[in-house]
Amino acid sequence: MSWYRKHLLDIESLTVEEITTALDTARAFKAVGERAIKKVPALRGKTVVNLFVEPSTRTRISFELAEQRLSADIINFSADASSFKKGETLKDTVRNLEALNADFIVIRHSASGAPHFLSRVVNASIINAGDGAHEHPTQALLDTFTIREKKGKIAGLNVTILGDILYSRVARSDIWALTKLGAKVTLCGPSTLVPRTFEQMGCLVTHNIDEAIRDADVRALRPQQSPARADQARRAHHAPRPHQPRRGD
Repeated sequence: MSWYRKHLLDIESLTVEEITTALDTARAFKAVGERAIKKVPALRGKTVVNLFVEPSTRTRISFELAEQRLSADIINFSADASSFKKGETLKDTVRNLEALNADFIVIRHSASGAPHFLSRVVNASIINAGDGAHEHPTQALLDTFTIREKKGKIAGLNVTILGDILYSRVARSDIWALTKLGAKVTLCGPSTLVPRTFEQMGCLVTHNIDEAIRDADVRALRPQQSPARADQARRAHHAPRPHQPRRGD
């Protein structure tokens, strides 16, 4: 199957076939990083803007490295040294970047739904690198890819995620990806961080760690988020859900 979407905004809206296509493509590109010359011309002539309004180290470096290996032209945007400090809106900032003929905008933002909003107001392709407590789709694809590489499959695996689930955007994206691909996902942690509402996503919720890890094929730990992230998540929990794009968006 080919990839027809213009944006990558979340995992929830992806089909099993689309997730599998992303994982299969990643496997082919994994070999690029193991060669003497770690570069392919897939994005030659394309401009990628890394719009990290929320601080990041590992995610930003990972995106930059991937973009370089795909031969893209890269523009790194720092919110601390931008017109955000003078009150410019996210919409105006992105439209100014788009006027420079940016083809892709990778955005990391503390507000849930920011990538979905941008996908409706600009023509460039939007890639979500983490939005508030909503989702982190690229991290979930990486996690799923790693599990499949190590275990040879996803379907039928028992995956336990322990820790701070309520405030973790990575956990939410992991849950969507793993359950769509046929894994049985168990969540475990204090009731304040792992409420029963997650059962609506197709997970088993338990507060007994022995029960959670007893039959686990894979264990993933989500550390407790900072007070600032937790506050963002609490606000997002009561906010309307981001617009879900139609197939092909």
